[in-house]
Amino acid sequence: MATVYRWHLAPDGLATRRQLRGLGLRPGGQDVVAEVHRPRRRGRAPLVAYLYRIDRARPVRPMTPGRAAALAAAMRARRTCPNCRVDVGYCIPRSLGMCVTCHDTPSPASFR
Repeated sequence: MATVYRWHLAPDGLATRRQLRGLGLRPGGQDVVAEVHRPRRRGRAPLVAYLYRIDRARPVRPMTPGRAAALAAAMRARRTCPNCRVDVGYCIPRSLGMCVTCHDTPSPASFR
């Protein structure tokens, strides 16, 4: 069981994944050292953040050309509307399943 700290009371030398990433680091395979619990109102369970030691963290791996190409292809697929096949410049909302223009344009069958 990891040590539990309350919100804003964790000691120096520990950081969350997001804080490590901001420093250009990654956990690097180390186990969780502690947790930070942020209380919430009305009896809801606290929010939990896992902490890692900064001195054991490793540098983020550099982006390779292959990884950059794969990421660009994945993002292009998320921006391409399946109806009109156009790269709309934003990620297609999963709730709509198509670009906003296609979603808002009435289909010819609805005029009958």
